[in-house]
Parts: sequence; structure tokens; C-alpha cells
Amino acid sequence: MTTTRFWLIRHALVDPEARKILYGDQDVPVCAETMTAQEAAYAALGKRLPQPAHWFVTPLSRTRLTAEAIFAGGYPAQTLGVEAGMIEQSFGHLQGTENAVLHTRLTLPKHDFWPTSPLERPHEGESFEDVIGRVGHTIERLAQAHADEDLVIVCHGGTIRAAMAHALGIKGESALRLTVGNISLTRIERRGDAWRVVSANETMNGVPAF
Repeated sequence: MTTTRFWLIRHALVDPEARKILYGDQDVPVCAETMTAQEAAYAALGKRLPQPAHWFVTPLSRTRLTAEAIFAGGYPAQTLGVEAGMIEQSFGHLQGTENAVLHTRLTLPKHDFWPTSPLERPHEGESFEDVIGRVGHTIERLAQAHADEDLVIVCHGGTIRAAMAHALGIKGESALRLTVGNISLTRIERRGDAWRVVSANETMNGVPAF
């Protein structure tokens, strides 16, 4: 029986101006000041990660910059594969909307802990339930390609929740109640054909879960 181990890291906190809008899968900047202040946390995170491992980021710069901060903290620099299947939810035409007025553009009541309902599929976007399907397909493919190996994936809060939803066999309504803080570590694995969550939202050196 083979086991593939996934080490999922949520990217660094984004810039304060970007946090005022629904950015989804837009390529927004990170908060450079926060990254500098949390250098010790990146070093601590690097010490938790396996060696050797295959490393992946998404097409968005905030994931690559987070991986580079972990390398700067002492983890040996790695070649970064780009895995588009782990990108954040696309909110389509809602992206760029100020959070303060987002509720006026929704067709369904928002989730308590997410900008939209898990069933809301914005024009030219995807629902969170869609994300669960996309991410589930991606990690199944990666597990098959990397049997008995460790995969470190720097990705996004939504996609990490979706990966846990796939592993646990739960719907978006429940998955969105899982906390995934910035630069936190979540571990899942596929043993044979079965998935499980090993740990969730591990934070480093007291870094708060935003």
C-alpha cells in the first residue's frame, strides 16, 4: 500500500489595499512589511517540512513569494512546479468588488466564513463546490503521479479547504468552517485509495490565523 503525503501551505498575507476587495484568483501583491516581520515563522515552517519533497506553487505570485521566503529562512531552495489546479476560487465578475458592498451583488446569502455561498457561481467564475471538484481531481492526479512521495504545495485558503473537503468527503458548507490561516500548514495524505487529514492550520511562532 502506497502513501502520498501532501504538505499544504497557505500563502503570505496580501497587501492591505488588496484586502479591501474580493480578489479571488487575481494576482495581488503580498504585504511586504508583514513578510519581513514574520521571518522567524518562515524559518520555523521550513523546519517542519520534509526533505526531499516535490514543490509546487500556483500561477499567482503570492505563492511563489511565500515559497521563496521559506527558502530564505533556511530550507534548501527547490525547483518550483506550477500547478494551476490549486489556484484560488475564481469569483468571476464579482472580483474587484469592494467587500463593503459585495452583499449587494450576491444572488444567495453569503456563508458565515466565506465571501459567498458555496453554491454561488458568479458569471465567468466558479462556485466553491466547483473548487472542491477541481482540487479533488488535481490531488488525485498528483497522488497517482507521486506515490509514496512528499509534495509541498504553496496555495490558497480556499483550495486548502477544498482539499480537506475532498479528503473528508464533506460539502462546501462544512468545509468553509475550517480555519486556514496565512502561512499555516495543513497535512493530508492518500493511503492506498483512502484519504485522511493528518493536521490542519498548524501555525508557526504564534502567527495568528487571519
